[in-house]
Amino acid sequence: MKKRNYLYKVLPLWLVVLYLSSCNKGVMDIDKVEEHLEIQASAAAIALDESHLTDDIITFNWTPARTVSDDHVVLYSTKLDLLGNNFGTSTAILSYEDDGVFSKSFTSEQLQNWANEKWGLSANKPFTLQFRVVAEWQGGPTFEAPEVRTVTVNVQPIKTVIFDADKVFLGGSAVPGMSQVEMSQTLENLDQYAYLLDLQVGELQIPVDFNGETNYICPTDGDGTLKDGEAVPVTMRDAPASWKIEEPGQYRVVVNMKNKTASIYSPEKALEPKTVVWNNSAGGQTTTAVTELWMHGAINNWGTPIKCNATVSLADPQILVYTGGLTGKTKFIVYGGNDNDKNLAYAFSCPLTSTGAQQEQTLVLGKEADLSGGFTSAQRNSYYTIPAGANIVILDLRNMKITAEKR
Repeated sequence: MKKRNYLYKVLPLWLVVLYLSSCNKGVMDIDKVEEHLEIQASAAAIALDESHLTDDIITFNWTPARTVSDDHVVLYSTKLDLLGNNFGTSTAILSYEDDGVFSKSFTSEQLQNWANEKWGLSANKPFTLQFRVVAEWQGGPTFEAPEVRTVTVNVQPIKTVIFDADKVFLGGSAVPGMSQVEMSQTLENLDQYAYLLDLQVGELQIPVDFNGETNYICPTDGDGTLKDGEAVPVTMRDAPASWKIEEPGQYRVVVNMKNKTASIYSPEKALEPKTVVWNNSAGGQTTTAVTELWMHGAINNWGTPIKCNATVSLADPQILVYTGGLTGKTKFIVYGGNDNDKNLAYAFSCPLTSTGAQQEQTLVLGKEADLSGGFTSAQRNSYYTIPAGANIVILDLRNMKITAEKR
């Protein structure tokens, strides 16, 4: 019985050994092929040249593959791709090379365009190229294994100055203390930056931080002469440019990133709040500089006017922005007392009818509408309805426009 148990344990192992031995007898080693193909790049790292876009910036040279029987024809193909793409069919630049050609070159323009358009790389991001040569044989009585060689090259792209900003500053010798001041993004226009500050005689620069890089807002024509109060076309450059400040005083600087303009207002062209004149309940004429507004109407049940606590724009003191979030039917008045003057005060609301009669209208979210102002009975009894969902109302008293938005 012990002998039988022993055989049961040993027999399976012995059968496995016999099977492996029989398999080994059928395996035949393939002779190792001596490969001759070698590849070399003209540089291990390159910087694309904006001044010579169409000149070759990188060249790849390779040696012929091994020689086989005359019955075989060798074909060379090359692939260029971004490291990590694995020479995918949608990303690789594939070429079949002519007989006797053992070199391939690329220009700065080609590589820059492929990086941005074909490979979708972010602007100014360095990248690594892979270049591959494949030698394959066709025809002949036997199969010939291909020879494959790959090389990589690090690439610094052409610097692209993007007209965008994370932060915008004011600097230069015209800023007291030579320290930069960060400009504010305006509530009424998120593509616009503005600041009001005292400047001294000197040069004013506008540095811009974006994606970890600093560039500069510059006049497109390169002329740093102050064009007081004008919206000057600007561009973005990596080298600083300056506006000449020849008189000290309080200046307002406005940069519109969307329109690509910069406006600088000296004390001589200072922007002032809108001033209105109306008759109070005592019959006296009242002059009001509009730096605040109150809402009055169904929105407050015609009771005590609701103070807007409006933000006065740094870009223009005649633009007021309400962010309180209340909605409903209202007019915007320039007086907030609880006496009868609240019913007589100068009011901003919708325009009158073509015959001069009062009317009521509803603002459409995101759509600019006309704004009318006055203290006639018809104007004081006209109303706009701020629609549900609006959390910001922009009153442009200079251009007499109103916009309700949901952000």
